Amino acid sequence: MSDSPAAERRERILRAAVRERLLDPDHAVLAAFVDLDAVAASVEALHRAFPPSVQALHTFAAKANCLVPVLEELRTHGMGCEVASPGELAQALAAGFAPERIVFDSPAKTRSDLDQALALGVAVNVDNFQELSRVDEILASRSSTSRIGVRINPQVGSGDIAAMSTATATSKFGIPLEDAGSREQLLQAYRDRPWLTWVHAHVGSQGCPLNLITQGIAKAVAFADEVNADLGRRQVIGIDIGGGLPVNFDSDETAPAFDEYVAHLQADAPALFSGDYQVVTEFGRSLLAKNGFTAAYVEYTKTSGGRPIAITHAGAQVATRTVFMPEAWPLRITAHDPTGSPKSGEAVPQDIAGPCCFAGDLLAQARPLPQLEPGDIVALLDTGAYYSSTPFHYNSLPDPAVHGVRIAADESIQFVLVRPAETIQHVLARTGAA
Repeated sequence: MSDSPAAERRERILRAAVRERLLDPDHAVLAAFVDLDAVAASVEALHRAFPPSVQALHTFAAKANCLVPVLEELRTHGMGCEVASPGELAQALAAGFAPERIVFDSPAKTRSDLDQALALGVAVNVDNFQELSRVDEILASRSSTSRIGVRINPQVGSGDIAAMSTATATSKFGIPLEDAGSREQLLQAYRDRPWLTWVHAHVGSQGCPLNLITQGIAKAVAFADEVNADLGRRQVIGIDIGGGLPVNFDSDETAPAFDEYVAHLQADAPALFSGDYQVVTEFGRSLLAKNGFTAAYVEYTKTSGGRPIAITHAGAQVATRTVFMPEAWPLRITAHDPTGSPKSGEAVPQDIAGPCCFAGDLLAQARPLPQLEPGDIVALLDTGAYYSSTPFHYNSLPDPAVHGVRIAADESIQFVLVRPAETIQHVLARTGAA
């Protein structure tokens, strides 16, 4: 029996996918699903969390799910788009985002990247002083309608996952605020450039507690205040506070929620809510992760060293972080029979393995689940962000189909193809076959 409305909804979707052969033991052994109704609810919760006094543009971090139909869906709900590469910029434009609702963040923008963004009017967050000099060169020859800011590193420290923490003392991102001479050089940059009107900061994401994130944003707001006080005018008009709200991967609860995050911001950075600054956010994982799951068939089972092992079709190619950093990125996994219904029976510790040809391709070790058998299905929960939308092409495994899902007023389940499954011909094409 389902233990939450979200679990019941997933089970209905999974059973419908089996009935419609979107999952099939011969032809569709792996597929991902994005609950579009739930995505809309998450976006609504984000918009509702910020008070009307704040003029906010909420952008979606395209890296979290760069599939163009998903981006299109987010655009219809009033989101902008944050991009971090020429490919993501192209995807955002293909999804119909107006350039002025796109923000370009990357620590490695080329001259042509900058030239394109500034020509289109895409907002640009400059990562370093050398990049700022490139922007100077471009703007010397023509004007731009782009909002331009500098990414500062508030240097507030690391969360639990170092790789997800972007405001450490030695982070590769942004201009360090506390390094010797750095603050004065930043202030001079704003004095010399009246078109430098934004400040950007992003502290990190998964593993970063709310107080760490909001302390970093508070330092960005204080720096914006300092710039305006130094210049004697309101030159900085906006703060891009990034995203990074962590996701609870332990249950169906959405925690922390956007309103909890905003409450922390109001306590630590009250000036952000004064009406003096426009605000941009860049949430990704927190909008999509809990609104998707990945399902895969069990192909074989065996016992080795006394431990049961289920060989499935989901592994490092769709759960890269979980496989390579299992302690930091554990996933909930549910067991289902061939119809998609939950399996019953005593929970038995068993390894859930993927199809990739290396020993570490494990989704979970000694995970207590009802005994899995060939033809059963496992579901990887909370994988609406990153996972299947950003596959890892190990062993030249084909990318799985991704399906959007809605439940209509009459309770019927409606699927829309977001990304078709790759065929072997597609694999050959992307690996250079004639």
